[in-house]
Amino acid sequence: MQTMTIGRLAKEAGVNVDTIRYYERHGLLPRAARRESGYRVYATADVARLSFIRRAKELGFSLTDIGELLSLSEDRHSDMHGVKRKAEDRLADVERKIRELQRVRRGLKTLIAACPGHGELAACPIVAALSTNKDPRR
Repeated sequence: MQTMTIGRLAKEAGVNVDTIRYYERHGLLPRAARRESGYRVYATADVARLSFIRRAKELGFSLTDIGELLSLSEDRHSDMHGVKRKAEDRLADVERKIRELQRVRRGLKTLIAACPGHGELAACPIVAALSTNKDPRR
């Protein structure tokens, strides 16, 4: 088995050293073996695992979800249903956030359109809307 240092692993996986240590502490990456000198020694397979984690994070999966995805992907006796379900759940979350951002966008557009951009601050419709309990997004 070919091994590497934490610095080389970080470079090959496209992450920094502190990220590797963080993932080790949170159980996403197995604790590295240690040389007699105390330096960590990593397997080449850890590059693929870190790449998996990095790509899953880019898709917005939480560390808990990533841990579950890693477990599911390592269980060669299960099918892909669990992985698909996690991806479907993530997509539903993204779609909820998009809807919320669209509501925020509409509210901001309404406020901006109502404001002439000049005159007394006391007459500013944006300040007035922010000072009330009414939801400007609706």
